[in-house]
Amino acid sequence: MRLLLVEDDNHVAAALSAVLARHGFKVVHARNGEEALRCLLPDDQEPFGVILLDLGLPDLDGYEVCGKIRKRTDTPVIMVTARADVRSRIHGLNLGADDYVVKPYDTGELLARIHAVSRRKSAGDDTGPLPAAALRVGPVEIQLPTRRVSVEGGEIQLTRKEFDLLALLAQRPGVVFRREQIISEVWQTSWEGTGRTLEVHVASLRSKLQLPALIETVRGVGYRLVVPA
Repeated sequence: MRLLLVEDDNHVAAALSAVLARHGFKVVHARNGEEALRCLLPDDQEPFGVILLDLGLPDLDGYEVCGKIRKRTDTPVIMVTARADVRSRIHGLNLGADDYVVKPYDTGELLARIHAVSRRKSAGDDTGPLPAAALRVGPVEIQLPTRRVSVEGGEIQLTRKEFDLLALLAQRPGVVFRREQIISEVWQTSWEGTGRTLEVHVASLRSKLQLPALIETVRGVGYRLVVPA
């Protein structure tokens, strides 16, 4: 897989590039935002599978770069930054980042996240015969325009928030959604004081769908939709 690493620190980039190369990635290193955007111009090279984007760039704000990347391509973006506060993570995810890793990080975790977002992209590229307005994960089909959900053909009645939660998770099967991101996108508010509400809605969804293993709790992080074998 070809990977774009946007990192202004040459020492950090060299060390990370060496690790990624050992795991089979072909790394292209961009040292600032403008260089990263130039790398996205159409050429005859293999398209990037994932973009690792540092936020502390010398020319452009990393958030601005993320927004411009998302306007040009749907390539998964993982923000890699020392900004650990919840507000920064939510802002990055709302701009279109697929994941957010805080420095210092475990290399194994970063590799797992890269593979996770690339799997989500591959799954999205092979949607089968369903129209774009429908999502399907195993026996569950979600009709977005009519807000209807069915399991093996039988319709399930969900509340508005239950539907929004399920639809959000189903957009990226296998990818972990952080609790802060879910709260921001489904409830349009911040994390504080809303955690119990999220847990209740997840429990209700599991019960109504009668597929308790479909929504997996990732301890200390959030939730993901498990793609049935």
